[in-house]
Amino acid sequence: MEVTLVGTGMGDWDTLTLAGWKAMEQAELLVGARRLVEGLPPAIKGRREAAVLPDQIAQLLRQSGARRACVLLSGDTGFYSGARGLLPLLDFCQVKVVPGIASPQYLAARLGVPWQDFTLVSAHGVERDRLDPAGLVRRCSPVFFLTGGQWTVQALCRHLAENGLGQAQVTVGERLSYPEERLTTLPARQAAQAEWDTLSVALVQAPPEGIRRTCVPGIPDEAFLRGKAPMTKSEVRAVSLSKLALEPEDTLWDVGAGTGSVAVEAALLCPQGQVYAVECQPEAFALLEQNKAKFGAGNLHPVLGMAPQALEELPPPQAVFIGGSKGNLQAILQAALAKNPRVRVVMNAIALETLGQAAALLGQLGFERTEIVQVAVSRAKQAGPYHMMMGQNPVFILRGEGGAHD
Repeated sequence: MEVTLVGTGMGDWDTLTLAGWKAMEQAELLVGARRLVEGLPPAIKGRREAAVLPDQIAQLLRQSGARRACVLLSGDTGFYSGARGLLPLLDFCQVKVVPGIASPQYLAARLGVPWQDFTLVSAHGVERDRLDPAGLVRRCSPVFFLTGGQWTVQALCRHLAENGLGQAQVTVGERLSYPEERLTTLPARQAAQAEWDTLSVALVQAPPEGIRRTCVPGIPDEAFLRGKAPMTKSEVRAVSLSKLALEPEDTLWDVGAGTGSVAVEAALLCPQGQVYAVECQPEAFALLEQNKAKFGAGNLHPVLGMAPQALEELPPPQAVFIGGSKGNLQAILQAALAKNPRVRVVMNAIALETLGQAAALLGQLGFERTEIVQVAVSRAKQAGPYHMMMGQNPVFILRGEGGAHD
């Protein structure tokens, strides 16, 4: 049996490639989403079956008795396509893949711009708390978004406006390639107030002042709103973040977040991840929320409460930073291990007593690959024509990985 996976392009059959058309002409069976198979041109004579789930499609093909079949997939077979899940199930037949025109290609052509610099993101079907469009736009602009589900164009633009990117230019492509196609460019703040077709994509370009390309940790201390709340200083913060070894989609708990300097920076470094910053002091919590707003960290979630109780409803973390424990260090570590036995933990300690307790607990609770690093920073202070080095309090940074509780 010969099966061809055909990327059908944008919806208008004029965007189908010639190779795709030939494969469809020769097919005895055509399988795909109902709107595709029911909308096939009259010249295509093969039997039509509506199916979208990979298992369902594979079963139809097995039982069809057809010598040649086509599976119709909207857009391109390599761009957030069902081909990814279907291909491993087709080991019983000969398979050929014919690519199609994807929505970012089509939109770029309509705008007369190259799409090689687009950052491509599918927000379709993604939960609201699993994506930070503002962080992506700041770091990776221009960003092309496939929208749908919770992330409609309106929800996307509202998120951008709420996180300091109200002036970002958003080009919305509605019903691309169809007769009622419409392209509109507006600032995100205005686009958030409009109604858009459910079959839409969005291209977002951050304003120059909203772009933050750097991914080097250690934002200057003076960039944060401070008040009287404690803050992890930039050099210690940079080392602590390096020890956390965050990956793009990690969930991080920041326990004893203070002003939120670690939480904010982690959220900016990992715009596809989620950061939960737990702080029990109302004054510090207010600063934490203000710093979240100042930096537009949409994937940062402040949590007012005392750990470990405040950790109970949080999702499992891949990493935990503990800047303060209020005497509950053991319970906090146990709570993290209960959610993820392989969690990575980094703790900061100033007092020798805290250092001793933390080091002992890492061993008692079965943490592996443990490290203890002392960071002692001095900064120059001008005294007349001279500069004197002024030492800051040395900080101990402890790291460990869960592994003995599988």
